[in-house]
Amino acid sequence: MKIQKQPFDHAGERGMATVIFIALLAIMMILVTAESRALIQLHREVRFLEKQQIKRLNAPMTNSISTATVEIK
Repeated sequence: MKIQKQPFDHAGERGMATVIFIALLAIMMILVTAESRALIQLHREVRFLEKQQIKRLNAPMTNSISTATVEIK
């Protein structure tokens, strides 16, 4: 009794699919890391701009007209 090999061996295909899956997963993780770093940087810039706006809005006005009252005798 001879044992014949199957005409199509799927073990190699499964191994290749696993390698491709792991590669895609690694690429996705790199993208997620890059996006999270970009979001952190954007958050820092927004906080910096907010602080600048608060300073600008709370600063005394230099071009304002003096409202001192003068008594006329």
